[in-house]
Amino acid sequence: MSNQFDCRRQRSGGIGEPYYDIFEDWDLLVSSFRTQYGVSFYSHDFKEMKWKEFRALVSGLSSETPLGRIIQIRSEDDPKMLESFSPGQHRIRNEWRNKRAKERTQEELDAFLKEMQQAFSEW
Repeated sequence: MSNQFDCRRQRSGGIGEPYYDIFEDWDLLVSSFRTQYGVSFYSHDFKEMKWKEFRALVSGLSSETPLGRIIQIRSEDDPKMLESFSPGQHRIRNEWRNKRAKERTQEELDAFLKEMQQAFSEW
C-alpha cells in the first residue's frame, strides 16, 4: 500500500502528482478531519470507518483545512500567484518539490526527459 492518498491536483490529461504524504502530514490530516468533519481520529466512530470511506473523506477536504492550505501551496503553478507567495510559502513549496524530485526512479526520470525532448522537438 502506498503512503500517499489519491487526493491529487487534476492536470490536463489526467490525474497529477499527489501533494501530501500520509505519514509526514499525519498531524495536518488529523487536524483537518477535526476542522471539517468534527471527527477525531481517536474516537470510536473513526476506528469503525472503512478505508474506502476514509479515502473519500480525505478527497473531500476543503482548502480551508490545514492540509488543504498546504496542498494549495505545494501544488501552485500560476506564476502570478507564486509572485505573491511569502518566503514561508515558497519554502513549503520548494521543500515538497525537492523531496518529490529525489523520490523519482530512474525510469520515471528517463520517461520525463523523453517527453520533454519530444515536446521541444515539436516546437
